[in-house]
Amino acid sequence: MSDVRAFRAALAWMVDDPRSAGDDACVHHPDGLLLIEDGHVAAAGDWAMLSPTLTADTPVEHLPGHLLTPGFVDAHVHFPQADMIGAPGGPLLDWLERSAFPAERAFADLAHARDAAEAFLDELLRNGTTTAMVFGSVHREATAALFEAALARNMRLIAGKSMMDLGPEGLNETCEEGQADTEVLIRDWGSRGRLGYAVTPRFALSSSDAQLASAGALLARHDHVWMQTHLAENAREVALVAERFPDRDYLDVYDRFGLVGPRSVFAHCLHMTDRSLHRMAQAGAAIAHCPSSNLFLGSGLFDLARADAHGVRTALGTDVGAGTSFSIPCTAGLALQVARMRGATLDPLRAFYLATLGGARALGLSDRIGGFETGREADFVALDLAATPLLARRLSGATDLADILTALMILGDDRTIAGAWIAGVRRHQR
Repeated sequence: MSDVRAFRAALAWMVDDPRSAGDDACVHHPDGLLLIEDGHVAAAGDWAMLSPTLTADTPVEHLPGHLLTPGFVDAHVHFPQADMIGAPGGPLLDWLERSAFPAERAFADLAHARDAAEAFLDELLRNGTTTAMVFGSVHREATAALFEAALARNMRLIAGKSMMDLGPEGLNETCEEGQADTEVLIRDWGSRGRLGYAVTPRFALSSSDAQLASAGALLARHDHVWMQTHLAENAREVALVAERFPDRDYLDVYDRFGLVGPRSVFAHCLHMTDRSLHRMAQAGAAIAHCPSSNLFLGSGLFDLARADAHGVRTALGTDVGAGTSFSIPCTAGLALQVARMRGATLDPLRAFYLATLGGARALGLSDRIGGFETGREADFVALDLAATPLLARRLSGATDLADILTALMILGDDRTIAGAWIAGVRRHQR
């Protein structure tokens, strides 16, 4: 017997990138109906048109004053750094040594990793994130604990253990250990439930040439996995990469080892050459734009307009714990402000696209998530337009979707998320 449920609320979702599709990119029903059957979208549209098709025994949850949207996609977040979010430490490389690496060493303790995994995934859901691409620590069992917790929630999660054979004390591995652990994780978790595996060399400076080659070989051997790493985040980092690889630009370091392709996601990309951006577009690789982290560490301002001009797919990443919030809507609000700091504009509908369908496209999952088309997986959130007194006052009488979304991105936080559903099952209720 089918599990059928209906939700009445305002609906909004993107069907394309508004940069190319304009007004036709967004669907908005101020009084809408979302019909879910067996964990998938069965119908979505105007209440007056669709409600007569409901059977008498279909349960309907009425959510006045709420906006239902596809769940948010976080294209770059660090599982082992949630407990030190907002920790001081200076620019990127200093911050890693003083704050991030000490926190990650604790994940050698499996009990700690299991407890952290539960808290981490609950925090994602509390902020409306239903799909994430996640960096793990160097520890295989800690990453397995994250997968186990995500499987229990039926979350669509892509994750990988960091590969670091040039890592700091306590987070170092041999090239052979990194490859063997990754192979085990791909075998055990890479095709279970709604999980996916990402081969994860931390960044060019943390891996030897042999390990980067090993990562490329893993990608070639397993065509269903992703690749995630960091690229051109910090000026000093870029300079050190140039010292080690004087005959290549930063992206080319990864490219020579087979790490640049349509399932590759590169976080940050602040200090990029035109050649590198052109190559990323040519390869179908994606950027995870992480404005919160970039501001907190003083790394720089991402040039979205330049990435767009080269045709590079872009998503949003919180980059917790250098990023200071798990909220993708808040991250989108910062992206709006970063664009203005660069003398450009980011339309709020485009920011909403990057947070949902754009993120799904960057991960190659837009046939499954990111919208309310019939057959899509029913990962969605309910946004409370009166979650705080200020938000309620600001949006009183508001009808323009762009205005509503801007207010949610600038004034909202985790309190805005009234509920989050994974495959049609409520996994968070405020």
